[in-house]
Amino acid sequence: MVTALSSAKRRTMVDRRKHRVVSSSAVRVILLVAILAGSGRQLAFAQEGTVLGMEGSRFTLNGTPTFLLGLSYYGGLGASEEFLRQDLDDAQRYGFNWLRVWATWESFGTDVSAVDRHGQPRPPYFDKLQRLVAECDRRGLAVDVTLTRGKESPTGAAAGRLPDFDSHQRAVEAVVIALKRHRNWFLDLANERDVRDDRYVPPAELKTLRELVRRLDPSRLVTASCGGHDLDEQDVRDALLTAELDFLSPHRPRNVESPSQTAARTRACFDLMKQIGRVVPVLFQEPFRRGYTKWEPTSADFMTDLRGAVAGGAAGWCFHNGAQTDTVDKQPRRSFDLHDKRLFDQLDKEEQQVAAAAGMIVRPMRN
Repeated sequence: MVTALSSAKRRTMVDRRKHRVVSSSAVRVILLVAILAGSGRQLAFAQEGTVLGMEGSRFTLNGTPTFLLGLSYYGGLGASEEFLRQDLDDAQRYGFNWLRVWATWESFGTDVSAVDRHGQPRPPYFDKLQRLVAECDRRGLAVDVTLTRGKESPTGAAAGRLPDFDSHQRAVEAVVIALKRHRNWFLDLANERDVRDDRYVPPAELKTLRELVRRLDPSRLVTASCGGHDLDEQDVRDALLTAELDFLSPHRPRNVESPSQTAARTRACFDLMKQIGRVVPVLFQEPFRRGYTKWEPTSADFMTDLRGAVAGGAAGWCFHNGAQTDTVDKQPRRSFDLHDKRLFDQLDKEEQQVAAAAGMIVRPMRN
């Protein structure tokens, strides 16, 4: 009797252990499936590198809605590899996640354009553009690659400019094909394209350039910036309905009232988009800067502008910087000339405060 009971108990104990093993295995399988399902998108992004995208009125980085906090790095193709590495280290340390570099840039007698006046690749700077985008891709940073229209000079040297539509088309094709494998960058087809000087690109030409990018690289994000004013309904229609750009990149007025107006102007821009039936991200790509006019914005002005952009629902904001206009040698030249000094070594005290504080303003949006 005792032996029989003992055997029954042993069988029961074995069955329970088997049940626990099966249950534990099932739980592990369920957890593994859940983990893979939840992280599949991240795994895909890890294989592809850094992926810049859009969801409604926001940008995404690797699938996560992200406020783009950037900085002007216009002459980046003239920076040494060491300067670039140090600047990117500092940018990431402060919380910046994108930078704006020009593929058509000339300043202070030096042309660092990635393409020539015919729109053809221009060594060694075309190669440097590819390396810069690749390095940012590796680091998880987005890049704004900007082109600009401009007439030839009397000498025939259109340094840093594309003099006509044909050269513009060739430049777009060259840049898009060369950088196609990287998903971390977007293209500004034409800087301040609506300013009625040599920069002007008519909406019809802009539409053709946008269609060219779509044929070459269907998922590439494309914009074309507007200069020096807040957008009206026609500006929004030209950008979103005629040219079919992916997002808006207005360059607001640069005056002492500007910082306090940014939140309201951003909301007004969204109201216009709702009226025409298409809402996209708003990127403040080139706000005011120091050294440009008699008005020298303080760090508080920059912070007010950034907070206004966030409060108004903008998807990104750039810490703009450039050469000093009221000195003989235009020093500090900041992002306009990175040959002799790197960017973060050229920022003045007010700008250093902006660099250190900007990331803290947008950090809650990334948590």
